[in-house]
Amino acid sequence: MFRFIGSFFKRYPHWKMLLYWLAYGLAFELLEWAAKPAFYHEMYCSFDDKIPFMEIFIIPYYWWFAALIWIHVYTFFKEPEVFKKLMVYVMCTQTIAVLMFVLYPSIQYLRPEVMPRDNIFTDMVSHIYAIDTNTNVCPSLHVIGGVGVWLAAMQCKNLRSKGSRAYLHISTVLICISTVFLKQHSVIDIYAALIVCLVGYIAAYSRLFERLRCRKKQKAGTLL
Repeated sequence: MFRFIGSFFKRYPHWKMLLYWLAYGLAFELLEWAAKPAFYHEMYCSFDDKIPFMEIFIIPYYWWFAALIWIHVYTFFKEPEVFKKLMVYVMCTQTIAVLMFVLYPSIQYLRPEVMPRDNIFTDMVSHIYAIDTNTNVCPSLHVIGGVGVWLAAMQCKNLRSKGSRAYLHISTVLICISTVFLKQHSVIDIYAALIVCLVGYIAAYSRLFERLRCRKKQKAGTLL
């Protein structure tokens, strides 16, 4: 058993990057349930009122969780270099998001007080409302994660068919807009998230940072 674990860690040294998720998860839970800011900034714009509540969007909203797990597992084993870039993106964007939650506590009051319909989808939305507070909403983590999945998948060698690309484009858009149709976020949260995504993209995928990483590897090789 110990030999298997040892060989696993040796074969996949990039497992250490996953430890970030533990640190982030702890920080986020503390902010959600323990932190009590003196003041919250309400996230709202007039365009939010023009977007109807549509419970059917709970499907792509939930799919986000599966997609996030899938891209981590797939790239971890199949394309480790893509996994490393994905984790750089995650570390950058999630850290920025946590800092924004601390420095600019946000809240939204868009959720319907009473569900307009009674069906399995509204039941699922009610469940999300019950386990997820209406605080720490700007930027939208769903948008950040959805774009992260899309960026990493677009780098994968085995996901370059037209069908795969079309699916990735459509699913990413649906995940992002599901947040406003379920009244989980304001449109403002999406725009803020896209700015954070841009920073994460530059850190993980831009040529400038790629050159810096190459130089770092070259120096390490010289020292050895």
